[in-house]
Amino acid sequence: MEKCNVTIMPENKIVTVTKGSSLLLASKNAGIYIDSPCGGQGTCGKCAVKIISGDVIINSDNHFPQELKDKGYVPGCQVKIDRDMIVEVPAFSRLTKHKVMLSSKRTKFSKDNDYFAKAKMNPVCKKVLVKMKAPDLLDNVNDADRLRAALAKQYAIKEVKISLGVLRNLPNLLRKGNWEVTVTLVEAYGNCEIISMEPGISKKPCYGLAVDIGTTTVVVNLLDTANGKIIDKAGTYNKQAVYGSDVISRIIYTDENSRGLEILQNAIIESINELIDEILVRNDLHGDNISAMVCAGNTVMSHMFMKIPATFLRLEPYIPAVTKFPVLKAKDLCLNINEEALIITIPSIASYVGGDITSGVLATMLSKSEKITLFIDIGTNGELVLGNSDWLVTCSCSAGPAFEGSGISCGMRAMDGAIDLIEIDRLSLEVKCRTIGEIAPKGICGSGLIYSLSEMKAVGIIDRAGKIVENLSTSRIRLGSEGMEYILAYADESSCNKDIVITQGDIKNLLRAKAAIFAGIRTMLQQVQLDIHDIERVYIAGGFGNFINIVDAINIGLLPDLPLERYEYVGNSSVQGAMIVLLCKDAIIECHELADRMAYLELSVGNLFMEEFVSATFIPHTDLDLFPTLEST
Repeated sequence: MEKCNVTIMPENKIVTVTKGSSLLLASKNAGIYIDSPCGGQGTCGKCAVKIISGDVIINSDNHFPQELKDKGYVPGCQVKIDRDMIVEVPAFSRLTKHKVMLSSKRTKFSKDNDYFAKAKMNPVCKKVLVKMKAPDLLDNVNDADRLRAALAKQYAIKEVKISLGVLRNLPNLLRKGNWEVTVTLVEAYGNCEIISMEPGISKKPCYGLAVDIGTTTVVVNLLDTANGKIIDKAGTYNKQAVYGSDVISRIIYTDENSRGLEILQNAIIESINELIDEILVRNDLHGDNISAMVCAGNTVMSHMFMKIPATFLRLEPYIPAVTKFPVLKAKDLCLNINEEALIITIPSIASYVGGDITSGVLATMLSKSEKITLFIDIGTNGELVLGNSDWLVTCSCSAGPAFEGSGISCGMRAMDGAIDLIEIDRLSLEVKCRTIGEIAPKGICGSGLIYSLSEMKAVGIIDRAGKIVENLSTSRIRLGSEGMEYILAYADESSCNKDIVITQGDIKNLLRAKAAIFAGIRTMLQQVQLDIHDIERVYIAGGFGNFINIVDAINIGLLPDLPLERYEYVGNSSVQGAMIVLLCKDAIIECHELADRMAYLELSVGNLFMEEFVSATFIPHTDLDLFPTLEST
C-alpha cells in the first residue's frame, strides 16, 4: 500500500504511515498524543493542528470553533493523509503529564492502614528459604518432589506447582546452592506456584505492584511485600484517551474498527509498561524482580485490559461479559515484569460499578463500620456506595465527562496550564486564576470548573438556573458565537492564543453533571428510606475528588449540605485496595464477597432518578430545604 511521510512540528519528527490514515494515528506513532475527548468523531474541537505544507482531506469541520479556523487551525481527527505533509501540533492540543493522585502519603502501607489492625499480612508473593537433604542411592526422590516435600515440612505448603522456567533450572540451582535455595512463591485463590528460584540465601526483596487502571489516569505503586513498604509510585494519563475521553466513546471505537479492541488493549498495556519501566530504572531493578501485580479498574477498563469485548455494556440492559476476572500471567498480557508473575484483577459489581469501587470499599473498611457512610468517586463517571456493616447499595450516575474537561469549550484534563482555582472580585467582577504548574493558562480543569460555578453564582454573574446575567458592568461578560460567556483569561494572558471562557453551554453541561451526582445520592437514599442528614460520614475518593473544594461543591449542589467534619478525602482508594490485596492474599476473597453483597441500583429503571435529576439542575437545588446552611438567593 502507498506510504506517506508526515513531519510533526516543532519536534521535526518524521513518521511513515499508510495513505488514508488519520493524522491522530500518525501523531501517536510519532509519540505525540493529541487530545481527542470525542474519540475522533469531530465533535469536541480539542484536537487543533496547523497544516504547514501538503494538501489534505478534511472530512468535516462543522463542530470546530470559528476562532481557531480563523487562525489557520483544522481538526486533527478529521485530517486524512493523502500525501507527504508537515503539520504543527500546538501545545494546547497535546496530552501532557497529568496531575495524578498516586495514593496516600504513607511510606509503609501495611502498618499504617486500619485493615491490618486485625488482618495478618500474608502477601500474594513472598520469598522463603528451603533446606533439603541431598539425595543418595537410598533416597532417590526426584528434585521437584524433594523441593515440594521440604516446603510441606517447613512451611505447611502441601500443594505447589512449579513453573516450567523453574523446572528447567531446578537441577543446577539445587546443586549450586548445596540443596539450600530461596524460592519465590505466588498464590491466589489457594493455588500456589514457584515462579523463580535462587541458590542459597537471597537478600533481594520480593516486589509486587498495585495498579489503578483509571479511564483518565493510570497509577502504579511498587511495594516490598515482606514488610509492606511502598518503594516507589508513578502515574500518567491513560493512552486510551486518544480514542475518547469516556468509556462509551472507547467502546464505540472498538465496535467501529476491526482492530479497535486490540488497539485499546495495547494502549493501556503501553501506559502500564511505561510506568513500570520508569519505576524499575529509578530503583535499579529488573522486570524479573516483580512477582505479582494486583489491578483495580472500572468494568470497561478491566474488560479492555484483558481484551474482552465491552460492546454490550453500553446497550440496554447493559450487561458485562464478566465481573469476576481470571488470574493471568504477565506473559499473557506482555507486561514488563517476570513473565510468570500473577496478575490479579479485583472483581466488578456491575456494568458501570467496577473493581475500583470494590477496592475502595475494601480500603475504607466501609463494610465493617456501623456508621451509615456515603462513598463517592467522581471521575469520568460518578460511582456511589451507601451503607454500613449491615447493608450496601451502589449505583453509577451518568454524569458525563464534564468534570474531566470534556464537553466544555475550554475544558481540559488536570495538566500543566489548567486553571484549577479562581477568585472573582465581588465589585469589579475581575477574576484571578491559578493554574497547575503555575504557567499561563490554556484551559480549565474539573476543580476549576467547580470553583467557577460557585464563584459566578456568589457574585451574581449567574442566577439559580445557571443563566448568565446580561448588562452587568464588566467587559468580561459578552455575547460569543454560542451565546453569553464569561472571560476567565484573555488571549494575550493565555498560552493558547485564545480567550479562555466559560459559556452558557458549558454551565448547562456542568449543571447536568452535578445534578446527576446529587440525584444519584437522593435516589439511593429514598430506596433505603433514609434522609440526607442520616448520612454520618462521606468518603470522597479518586484523583479528581481529592481536589474538590467541599464548600464550593456544596454551594453548587454537587454534594449534600452536611457538616464539613463528616467529609473525609481518601485519595486514590482504588490503588489502596489493590495494595491490601497484594499484601493479604485472603483479601481478594473478601473483594468477591463485597462485590456479591453490594445491591446494584439501576437508575434508568423508573422515573425517580429523572425527577431528582431535573430538580437538581438548579443551584443548589429547587428544594432549598435540602441546603439549610446556604442563603436562599
